[in-house]
Amino acid sequence: MSTNKPTRRDILKAGCAAATGMVLPYAITTTALGSKDKPPASERITLGHIGVGNRGTYLLENFSPKTCGAQSVAVADCYAHHREAASKACGGKAYADFREIIARDDIDGVIIATPDHWHVPIAIMAARAGKDTYVEKPLGLTIEQNLVCQKVFREQKRIFQYGTQQRESEHMKIGREMIRSGKLGKLKGIEVRAPNGEGGGSTAKAPVPDGFDYDMWLGPAPESPYTVDRCKPPGTYWVYDQSIGYLAGWGAHPLDILVWCYDGDMAGPYTVEGTGVFNPKELYNTVHDWNMVMQMSDGLKITFTHGNDSTKFIGTEGKLEMMRWGLRAAPQSLLPEWPKFSHAGNVGNHIKSFVDSIRSRKESSSPIGDSVRSDIMSHLCDIAVRTGEKVTWDPKKEQLVNASEKAKAMLSRPMRKPWTL
Repeated sequence: MSTNKPTRRDILKAGCAAATGMVLPYAITTTALGSKDKPPASERITLGHIGVGNRGTYLLENFSPKTCGAQSVAVADCYAHHREAASKACGGKAYADFREIIARDDIDGVIIATPDHWHVPIAIMAARAGKDTYVEKPLGLTIEQNLVCQKVFREQKRIFQYGTQQRESEHMKIGREMIRSGKLGKLKGIEVRAPNGEGGGSTAKAPVPDGFDYDMWLGPAPESPYTVDRCKPPGTYWVYDQSIGYLAGWGAHPLDILVWCYDGDMAGPYTVEGTGVFNPKELYNTVHDWNMVMQMSDGLKITFTHGNDSTKFIGTEGKLEMMRWGLRAAPQSLLPEWPKFSHAGNVGNHIKSFVDSIRSRKESSSPIGDSVRSDIMSHLCDIAVRTGEKVTWDPKKEQLVNASEKAKAMLSRPMRKPWTL
């Protein structure tokens, strides 16, 4: 069977009159033709948004269809009021079940901004359905999910864009070039910080709100009673059934800058150890107050602690701290000037980068390989804290080395039926 299947754009360009051999009168609208600022319909990228709560709506509001040459044609959410509001805002069709978006053959890409436990299962379904995919951070609920996701996207030759918008900042690009070009000299250490979580949250069973499909929201997560704190921030980030907390949820940002600037985690096995707090009897039971050390095979030591969002590189010729809102260097003379920016602008540029990759078929600015690398670091920290062990990861074999059964068991989690990877 031929694999040269005509695309939707091929069909749109060819027109439908040729199918019957008849010439029929028709009108060409200005919308179809496009304009100086907007490509014609045949060249426009169509997007579906899966998860349009706080984060998903923020993404929807902060990209420009006009600039991107994209059109949002569908939204899905378990909350009726979320999907209805997003549908009204973008003019796309609203769905209660995200699978209806994935099944549409007129959609090029999907933007996934669901709670953490849904990121990889939906992304895998989308890739297998031929959809390019933008996935909000963090990536998977386990290392197994990360590796399966990476395998599927590479096999399916789908574009993957990770929601690490800081990569679009001009000052971050300048900082990366300083490190990659050797301006700091030989790296001696890296210090990573990310905002902290905490315990708490109500465990009391409560009635499910009208217009909310709680069973679909849980999806592959364990069966659990609805509580007033489970399905809204910070519960969506700090409940272990659905997340590993800010180790990954916020750690994804500074750890992403780490792997963007430094490749030592790919050189050979590295160890992870440290301490943290988690509260098994509370609703918010992910790790917080962590203090981790990663010893890399090239001799470099990386510390990862809670605090402000920053990645500091320490070299023989100076130090450079990369933060969302700027750069800090010692000596100060290392720093060039950089342009002013807004983080909202980064969001729009990141989605534009995704759309550009869909069109060009070139790798995105935040590809699957990098997202897996940084997310694995977060999971190794979680495993080390919860087992109380030093764990060793082999990046070439993609497996733990000489690990205990307890540690190996944490590489994967069962998924509630009927959901699978």
